[in-house]
Amino acid sequence: MTKITLNSMFVRAACAGIAISASAGLATAETTLKAGHVFAADHPWQKALEGLSADVAEATDGEVIIEVYPSSQLGGDREMAEGLGLGTVEMGLFGTGALQVLDKRLIIEELPYAWPARENAYAALDGKLGDALAGILEEHDIHTVSWWESGYRHITNSVKPIETPSDLEGIKLRVPEAELRLDTFRELGAQPTPMAFSEVFTSLQQNVVDGQENPLATIYASKFHEVQDHLALSGHIWGSAVLTISDSAWNDLTEEQQTILSEQAAIWRDKERAMIREGDENILALLEESGMQITRPDAAEFQAAVQPVWTKYEDVFGKDLLDLVREYSAE
Repeated sequence: MTKITLNSMFVRAACAGIAISASAGLATAETTLKAGHVFAADHPWQKALEGLSADVAEATDGEVIIEVYPSSQLGGDREMAEGLGLGTVEMGLFGTGALQVLDKRLIIEELPYAWPARENAYAALDGKLGDALAGILEEHDIHTVSWWESGYRHITNSVKPIETPSDLEGIKLRVPEAELRLDTFRELGAQPTPMAFSEVFTSLQQNVVDGQENPLATIYASKFHEVQDHLALSGHIWGSAVLTISDSAWNDLTEEQQTILSEQAAIWRDKERAMIREGDENILALLEESGMQITRPDAAEFQAAVQPVWTKYEDVFGKDLLDLVREYSAE
């Protein structure tokens, strides 16, 4: 961890003749926070985190420095999530599917076809559902800074076009290490295979798996189109991205620094969401130009096929959280 400890700060302060309080949250020396995510350096997450870093540094007069590490440089999702809870990782940007290793309830937003429009999901996560999930993360010593976006997930494969759920039968599909995602694709007839994101490209290239499912920005930034022939715009799941900081790192910031980080993260939340929305059409054109065959399945058949997943997870998520999802998805 590169954050300056109180002990090292006292040494530096003594040399400079500066008094620093040992009380939590009162340190004013430079603090460096490492922020990690699993996607490539040209993904919107990276661009938004770099923007956030620059604005936080400016607003704090260089007192808070956020160093951004893409491509699993700080570990995969599981390692970073566990590290946040332990305080060995300062910040992380995650899809909520990655955080179900901490608590299965955190993946509730990824119920298949829960969000008819992304605006429904925005309202939920910026409102009561986001507050409830932040409370769950707090139980694991993780502070929620703001809710960003991954986007609607779509299916790629190297076998055949996907028009109906029956077309997925027998296709070995990589999914994140999340039971909800496994159950979703079992209901759709595929052979879901859990795998860390860092292994996906090579596994597709070597035909270890036939396909995968991710938002368009991730498909393009990860160059999956170079090893996949077919893209089905299934939109089966909308996923957020949650920007988090360990409680220990959060509490080391002054109240003013906490306010600045929260305010700047909200600004970059909106910018990042716009990047995802505006990028989808451009990326779709680029994927088509690359030679991918694109299908647009009727969502109704897929939606009907995954209804058993909702029933199965009623006890996992609990009535209160499910009622919140239904409240916002119906608006």
